[in-house]
Amino acid sequence: MKRLIYFGVLAFGLWTGAGMAQNGPLRIEITDGVIEPLTFAVPMFEAENIEAVTIATEMSRIVATDLSSSGLFREVPPSRFIAQRSSFAEPVRYPDWRAINTQALVTAAVKTTSFGRLTVKFRIFDIYSGVQLGSGMQLSGSTKAVRRMAHKVADQVYARITGEGPYFDSKIVFVSESGPKDQRLKRLAIMDYDGENLQFLTGNENTVLAPRVSSDGKQVLYTSWETGFPQIYQLNVRSAARKRLPTPDNGMAFSPRFSPDAKRVVYSFEQGGNTDIYMMELSSARSARMTSSPSIDTAPSFSPDGRSIVFESDRSGTQQLYVMSVAGGTPKRISFGNGRYGTPVWSPRGDLIAFTKQSNGRFGIGVMRTDGSEERLLSASFLDEGPSWSPNGRVIMFTRETQGPKGAPSLYSVDISGRNLRALNLRSPASDPSWGPVLP
Repeated sequence: MKRLIYFGVLAFGLWTGAGMAQNGPLRIEITDGVIEPLTFAVPMFEAENIEAVTIATEMSRIVATDLSSSGLFREVPPSRFIAQRSSFAEPVRYPDWRAINTQALVTAAVKTTSFGRLTVKFRIFDIYSGVQLGSGMQLSGSTKAVRRMAHKVADQVYARITGEGPYFDSKIVFVSESGPKDQRLKRLAIMDYDGENLQFLTGNENTVLAPRVSSDGKQVLYTSWETGFPQIYQLNVRSAARKRLPTPDNGMAFSPRFSPDAKRVVYSFEQGGNTDIYMMELSSARSARMTSSPSIDTAPSFSPDGRSIVFESDRSGTQQLYVMSVAGGTPKRISFGNGRYGTPVWSPRGDLIAFTKQSNGRFGIGVMRTDGSEERLLSASFLDEGPSWSPNGRVIMFTRETQGPKGAPSLYSVDISGRNLRALNLRSPASDPSWGPVLP
């Protein structure tokens, strides 16, 4: 089954208006401790023509929801507004916003054309310093890309204030599940980071597992039982065209993941009861064995610079995490806490490794430094597993499965501080999220 996936094209730019100030001091201090969310207000975006009224209302709510969902911002509800803005050009009445404890203000104006085009211009204000943050900004695109444009606006607000990279305008590939627990049908699906715009990439004819998105978001690797035993497939996100990767014969291939440049793939290969890590050059389709031990080595993940991998192995007698160079050499164990460790994933920032930990009958999501130090658990339940990083390395999405005969998996996200645990509101069970890059 093939489906064309449309992302839309946006143009982004800066514009300068009269009386604009330079970047002000408004910033969120992000640490691993308690974070007091920054208060912000988003008055309804101004519609510059009648056709833009509905779009302006929708975009203002999406922006506010995006910022609130991060856990770093808290919205001041419109019902508390003192200042009622009549136009985008109207000067900001800072005392009115300070009176309701607003720290940041986002204003915008939206205009549509008869050719199906949409333009939104917006500004960010530091209320307590009484300045505008930087120059005004403008986006243009298709009226079919309203949600994307709103996410882009929120991304710019988030990045300006936190100093971190954005993540709202991104896609997540995951496994959508249906049917009874003991006969679950599974197929690949893709959605916006917030669960909207869901589309299916495969049919439910075959069981699929563990999708992994490439760094450019254009390709997905996954494991399928189409041939009767696990093999790796590569799928084009836009066209849904797919192909099986030529892994070694007489064995089972699974747990694939792209290198940062998407030119190589690391994966697990089981043969004769032994599982090792292999690496394939996609240009030649040739694989080379990376590990060789009488143990189960699996779930490899590249470092952001492509020079190392982290993987799980029971070579020490229990399931632990190891790091090794892609050039070869002896793997170094990095996990030493109580319990078993698996499904490691390197942060896009390069500073942390996320993992699944099993301890005392519970499963949780944790992070540690790349040398194994400063281990912290971010969640724990009957079954939390399979972490995936947001593009900016601030948020982790994972699968949480409930207990009992009617137990089902769903997707959750959590901040790397351990705060802001949230469930995605999806209509059916879901598992194995893979978070793609911020879209261009």
